[in-house]
Amino acid sequence: MEKLSQQEEEAMQAVWQTGKGFIKDFLDIMAEPKPPYTTLASTIKNLERKNFVKGEKIGNSYRYSAIIAEEEYKKRFMSGFVSDYFKNSYKDLVTFFANDKKISASELKEIIKLIEKP
Repeated sequence: MEKLSQQEEEAMQAVWQTGKGFIKDFLDIMAEPKPPYTTLASTIKNLERKNFVKGEKIGNSYRYSAIIAEEEYKKRFMSGFVSDYFKNSYKDLVTFFANDKKISASELKEIIKLIEKP
């Protein structure tokens, strides 16, 4: 799966939050500073070309919905991220955050509990 740009990821977040919607619907829920309408429309068209969203013509407009579920994108993105930056080692990933003080001992204990759950 192709990695999305930050602009594309922000647009996808709006699509995932909305479910199905028009460009204006996505723009309404995006954080400030919002992109111009035409920029968002171009981004959504790029996402359609990349098979992340599909458009359905309704009257003179298109209503878009996600083809790729948010969870699926996260899984694929994280797998690629861990592979590219941590040689496919989740242990190295966690170690990186622990050494950088981005994760606490209590959070690590919670993670261990989650892993050990039957």
